[in-house]
Amino acid sequence: MVLSTAVRLAASRPSGRSSLINFLGKDGWAARLSAPVPAPVAAPAATTVAASSAAAPAASVAAPQPVASPINVAPETVTTVPPSMYEDTPASNMRKIISRRLTESKATVPHFYTSIEIPLDSILSLRKVLAKEFDTKVSVNDFIIKASALALRDVPEVNGTFDAKSQSQRTFESVDISVAVATPTGLITPIVPSTQGLSLTDISAKVRDLATRARDNKLAPEEFQGGTFTISNLGMFGISEFSAVINPPQGAILAVGGGE
Repeated sequence: MVLSTAVRLAASRPSGRSSLINFLGKDGWAARLSAPVPAPVAAPAATTVAASSAAAPAASVAAPQPVASPINVAPETVTTVPPSMYEDTPASNMRKIISRRLTESKATVPHFYTSIEIPLDSILSLRKVLAKEFDTKVSVNDFIIKASALALRDVPEVNGTFDAKSQSQRTFESVDISVAVATPTGLITPIVPSTQGLSLTDISAKVRDLATRARDNKLAPEEFQGGTFTISNLGMFGISEFSAVINPPQGAILAVGGGE
């Protein structure tokens, strides 16, 4: 037998400032369970009343049940904003595709997240040396792309895609990194092919070219369809950390936050 604890909430104490909570403990339950159960009380016998003018009817007629009166429900009043105070912008085809693919990814692809903090002192110092002595300007994101390409080269299991139909993983020798770029019509991920073999200056020039043509909607389909790994960097917008959504059929994505 499973017994739940009985709680009695008493009124306030004589001081009137606190409530008293009494629990029926083990002894209270034992006394309650051992108490004799009172016998059910029999219903009183029906009495027959004889009328002087007529005999009682053979069968009693049930009293009519009261009919509930209908409840008048007032219609809900919805306060809307006047059309003059807002503007509707239809979603572009790109945004529709992004919404469908990311919703499908988040719902069907298992996601788990890990995070790490990386010191940037050496990278910032090297950027100054390159700019001063070699007149070469590269961004922190270019270093991240290069470092990711070398890591994917050394760990090819992450540099791959997953085929849901055949339930198989496909790994690639070439590291083709997709870089997330925001455009007026939506987010697009142009690809830097064979990133593992490019220098920092090559990566910087390639990313600038892809990003410019992506914003102008001048990318060829093969320049943004495919890829083996994606990098999304929001550090330049002041975001310290975020969780990215995997870009199927790829198996991983790197979300980069800002430095401190």
